[in-house]
Amino acid sequence: MGAKLSGPGGGKAHTIEQNADINVTPFVDIMLVLLIIFMVAAPLATVSIRLDLPPATPPDPNDTPKEPVYITIQESGSIFLADRQTSLETLAADACTSLGGGFPACKEERIFVRAQPEVSYNQFMEVMNNLQENGFFKVGLLNEDIE
Repeated sequence: MGAKLSGPGGGKAHTIEQNADINVTPFVDIMLVLLIIFMVAAPLATVSIRLDLPPATPPDPNDTPKEPVYITIQESGSIFLADRQTSLETLAADACTSLGGGFPACKEERIFVRAQPEVSYNQFMEVMNNLQENGFFKVGLLNEDIE
């Protein structure tokens, strides 16, 4: 803050008035320096990776996608493959039959597994482990819509 003596020439009584103006010049200088620093540093912080993607090819119009195969696990422990019942022991062979391919080729197809909400974790994992042991690694998990 600054002070000002009143009266020209300095009379007998000197009264002091306070000056309440804030000097914003140092504040503006600091802000401009910070702005320049961030403008220079911002492009250096961006990371870019060169990615060469193969060209897009349209799907064959004569190629029709296969119907997905669903494995349903019920609360009672029964397992259904599509609409017919199966057991844990015959699940892999029945899955290959439902997929319509030979034994090694059927393992490349995707299988969807869904379970009723009351199914225990143990029952669900028995089915998942059975599929994995028999070479089915493309397994999709389905759940019900939560609203």
